[in-house]
Amino acid sequence: MIFSRLSFLSAAAGLALLLAGDASIRGVHAHGGHGGGEQVPEGEFKVTPVITIEGHGGFETNLDGKPEHYAIDGQFGYVFEWGLPNNGVFAIEGSIGPSAVYGEAEHFYGIVHAHGDGHDDHAATTTAHDDHDDDHDDDHDHEDEHEDEHGHDDHAHDDHGHAHASGAPFKRTDIRGYLAARYQPNDRLALQVAWMPYYVTGKGEEMGEGLKNEIGVNVTYAFGDGDVNFALGDGLEDVIDGVFISVENRTGWEANGTYIGNYTDLWPGFGFNVDLLNITLSGGPRFYSPGSYSGLSSRTDWGGELEMEYPITDTIALFAHWEPIYSSEDWGSEGGKGWNHHIGTGVTFSF
Repeated sequence: MIFSRLSFLSAAAGLALLLAGDASIRGVHAHGGHGGGEQVPEGEFKVTPVITIEGHGGFETNLDGKPEHYAIDGQFGYVFEWGLPNNGVFAIEGSIGPSAVYGEAEHFYGIVHAHGDGHDDHAATTTAHDDHDDDHDDDHDHEDEHEDEHGHDDHAHDDHGHAHASGAPFKRTDIRGYLAARYQPNDRLALQVAWMPYYVTGKGEEMGEGLKNEIGVNVTYAFGDGDVNFALGDGLEDVIDGVFISVENRTGWEANGTYIGNYTDLWPGFGFNVDLLNITLSGGPRFYSPGSYSGLSSRTDWGGELEMEYPITDTIALFAHWEPIYSSEDWGSEGGKGWNHHIGTGVTFSF
């Protein structure tokens, strides 16, 4: 399915996985006609409470030691929808809730860790998914931030890894939020602006406690009506109905105000159903521009996403997603060139 989880469940069908593979709602990934959701009639208004629970993890196999981090998110929110002419809709979506952090907080894509204690002065970049999507911090800019990220005393030793041997122990409970405005003038075009705040509640992140921010802007155009179901007899001649193209820009700031950078995904995709199971495939280049703090230049990475959702009832949907990204350059002392992965799965309830 190719539109946001929240809006899809507000239509009482089920939900797409994730910008973001997080419990925060994904950006628009297609027109609202796809996936069997009930369209809000022109001139009508609908309010839908939604609860989403998701477990997700990041696997930075492109870095030395292959660090991992995990979180369990609970999001509680509402979708407000206004029906427009031409099967259009205007929606405001908002949610907030706790995020149980294991290892380190999920961070904005491509954040660079600086080593400032007299060892290697080169930056080491990590490239885990933001989805869903989101910024990453640590508390001590001039200490061993990677040890601290994984719950170790940052004065304990001088290793600059991510404390890989210790795994990803429980760190703390942070707060994650999501607020978006979505405009679909018809059943082909969707535009969305989203704010994804994340509050780091305690020590253990390189750039400190406090509020970090991420802004996303998405434009998606669907080439067909989105109604492709291979279990109902659709064939290759119907594939165009599930094809779309999405352009999304995301920009991130850390809790201490540092501008981390921005990236733009230009990803074509294809969404279809097999009976009730909805599958969306997308991928393409990611144009990444790091902030000046990193001392690094822009690059082009490559990535994709597999999303699946399955409605259990009209108000309950299961979802899962996998987003692999290939980093095109080897930066700093910890590597960087190669694949990293973000996966997540969960359930959403609408009322």
